Amino acid sequence: MPALTADRPRKHERLVRILDELDAESILLTRPENLAWYFDGARTQVPIGGASVCSALVHRDGSAIVTAPENEIERLADEEIAGAEFQRVPWYAPFAEAPHGVPTDTDAVGALRAARAALLPAERERYAELGHSAAAAVTAVVRDARPTMTEFELAADLARAVHGIGAAPAVVLVAGSERGGVQHPVPTSAPLGDRALVVITAVRHGLHASLSRWVRFRGAEPSASTALREVEADVFAATRPGRALSAVVVDIAAAYARHGLGSPDRPAWLAHHQGGPTGYLGRDPKASPHTDDLVAAGGAFAWNPWVPHAKLEDTVLIDDAGPRVLTADPVWPTTAVRGLRRPLTLDLT
Repeated sequence: MPALTADRPRKHERLVRILDELDAESILLTRPENLAWYFDGARTQVPIGGASVCSALVHRDGSAIVTAPENEIERLADEEIAGAEFQRVPWYAPFAEAPHGVPTDTDAVGALRAARAALLPAERERYAELGHSAAAAVTAVVRDARPTMTEFELAADLARAVHGIGAAPAVVLVAGSERGGVQHPVPTSAPLGDRALVVITAVRHGLHASLSRWVRFRGAEPSASTALREVEADVFAATRPGRALSAVVVDIAAAYARHGLGSPDRPAWLAHHQGGPTGYLGRDPKASPHTDDLVAAGGAFAWNPWVPHAKLEDTVLIDDAGPRVLTADPVWPTTAVRGLRRPLTLDLT
């Protein structure tokens, strides 16, 4: 049976402040990220990345009524959601309609995103455990990779490894040596060849842990990798609590140019999105020059600086002291970049 965790009362305090802003007594939660956040990581999606299969009417006094279809309600009540009453409807009936005058989470997108951003101690502990497990799972798979494997085959091994740590693979990307210039390399039947990139996002307790790693079977690491690590260090330095994400993105653009990546007519940072805050969504939100959200102290970030054939990505917690890498495996080769250990290419030559 699911159990209430120590962070629920503090989450409810944040929700009550949103109710105050809305001048409301209740709010209807319908989005997977909000349901997972409030209900301690509840899995309310059946297709990965799909819509929620329930809604939750949460009242100012802390009581909640979860409405779910007949074919979902037992699983949700027995395995996922604690501290709520349940209301069943036929499987063909709507379940996400708000009572008259009651706001929904779509009326408070920014406020709820801010409420999710600063992770509580229990969430930090879950995240650290997930990050370590995800990184170790990637290492175990990649060190057994072979240049003759296809991208599909390596992706299958990665997905199996993510399920093996009790998580769901929300993202699995693989690029062999011929596809290292593809920003989002959805796997194909191409062989890995001389060098390969793997990217995963593993989800557990609603939290998203993302990381990218390179492996090589022949040849050398591209020279751009060294410059990109300096870009990433600048990104981490720019990600300070209280700063607007739009200001961080301006610093990111300058970092690429400062380290010799791209050109004035083709700025490198425009070739791929740069990531941003994470947590109960893979990007929460995706940072852009127009994103006004502030960097939250205690927030999680997954920046992914990229140029063709070079990419870096880890999930980190940001505090006043700087980044703490969650997706680190101590056996993976690293180098020190301004005091932080950053991953190198795994050499299997």
